[in-house]
Amino acid sequence: MRTVLAMTTNPSRAGRREWTALGVLMLPLLLVSMDVSVLYFAIPAISADLEPSGTQQLWIFDVYGFVLAGLLMTMGSVGDRIGRRRLLLAGAVAFGAASLVAAYADSAETLIAARAVLGIGGATLMPSTLALVRTMFTDPAQRAKAIALWSGVMTAGVALGSVLSGVLVEYFWWGSVFLVNLPAMALLLVLGPFLLPESKDPAPGRFDWPSVPLSMAAVLPVVYGLKEIPSEGWNVRYVVSVTVGLLFAALFVHRQRTTASPMISPALFRGRGFAPAVALNLVSAFGMMGSAFFTTQYLQSVLGKSAMEAALWALLPSVPIGFAAPVAASLVQRGVHRAHVVAAGFAVAACGYGLLALAGTDSLWLVLAACGVLASGIVMVMSQLMDLALGTVPVERAGSASSLMETGTEFGGALGMAVLGSVGTAVYRHGVPDSAPAAAHETLGGALAVADRLPGRAGDALATAAREAFTQGMQGAAVTGAVVLAGAAVLAATVLRRARVHEQAATENAGQADRLSPSGV
Repeated sequence: MRTVLAMTTNPSRAGRREWTALGVLMLPLLLVSMDVSVLYFAIPAISADLEPSGTQQLWIFDVYGFVLAGLLMTMGSVGDRIGRRRLLLAGAVAFGAASLVAAYADSAETLIAARAVLGIGGATLMPSTLALVRTMFTDPAQRAKAIALWSGVMTAGVALGSVLSGVLVEYFWWGSVFLVNLPAMALLLVLGPFLLPESKDPAPGRFDWPSVPLSMAAVLPVVYGLKEIPSEGWNVRYVVSVTVGLLFAALFVHRQRTTASPMISPALFRGRGFAPAVALNLVSAFGMMGSAFFTTQYLQSVLGKSAMEAALWALLPSVPIGFAAPVAASLVQRGVHRAHVVAAGFAVAACGYGLLALAGTDSLWLVLAACGVLASGIVMVMSQLMDLALGTVPVERAGSASSLMETGTEFGGALGMAVLGSVGTAVYRHGVPDSAPAAAHETLGGALAVADRLPGRAGDALATAAREAFTQGMQGAAVTGAVVLAGAAVLAATVLRRARVHEQAATENAGQADRLSPSGV
């Protein structure tokens, strides 16, 4: 196969080949993000066919996200060593094969195992796509546009996954939600070797195997505990899980600082822009996922929409997302300081939470508008922070940098659901009448189930009270989210002021490093 040069000695403008390659990269990114939500409407059909236990059903849902989050840092480091294109293509094979097994699974155990392998494949695909964007687009303005597209596709994929699953399950069998992955992975495997450049760290050092279990032991217990707290409360088991994860995180950081060849080089954090980008990206994920915990329930349980109707209505806030990231990139290219653009994005997102705080029990359009404003602000922030993070590191460490940003996104999303979910739950429980059965105090779904069994006005009264209490809880969480994001806006305006100067220097250094980067074969 003809050798493809990974980079040029100086930042140069990408041509048709690179933009076509970006389109190819968007396919696996879209599918990986869709697989987070693709089972939302398929679970009833899966339950009827495979008859999983309650625990097995939870694992069918969660194992994909857990494995994905746990292996992101490992796979980012592996890509830096063996080549991002090679890892991407290997991940595509694993993702496609696991999709085929999942589609025709004849038992819950087989489906759980297939979903775990999908998580492994997803962990190879996500950091590889972003690192390859850094490799192909060396011109800062073009890179910003490419990352804006990357951010928009990733965000849209989560929304599209649930709708796609609803449509496919409506007309086909549940396995079809996995088969849609196959054509895209096949196209990637055919076109990837010709369109995508290979790039890797020319001097990566030995791979630090002990860091692999340490990183997983740090990520998985924290994500697990934070995901369970919103629905189960601050149970001792989940608090212990988070604590154990944080202890392993401290051990992981210690090893990275002391070992001769760390998985995640501490040098990444020496740049003025990288550490703030990771931290602020975590806050942006906090805001995005914290709202999703309420709005999906609001559409179905408060407004009474069916699952399919709720998913279709939820697509409307995705429309302005397609414009948010390009607008942010355009502002930076026209001379607006990135610190001000990121701060403005957080402020816009905070306004979205402010609108959500005004919602009543019959405020469909207000809630949809709030979600659109919130999502647009968050995408503005995420796209700029991704661009900043990749612009402040040399290209040979792009995989590790990408994986850190995406791991932070997983943490931030879980933290947002835990914190804002807990605020909303506390307000909800306070608003439910004391005379209501215990099940009604736990969740809105439980209250509505109890109300259905009560006669006449008693059931209607409980349902009305529960819906009002849930809406009040959503309002309380929205106020909390608005305060957090407003604080993030102030922080971003402060800590990112000098990031531009560092980024320009880092781009020059990256050009020097690129001359040493070997070509793929």
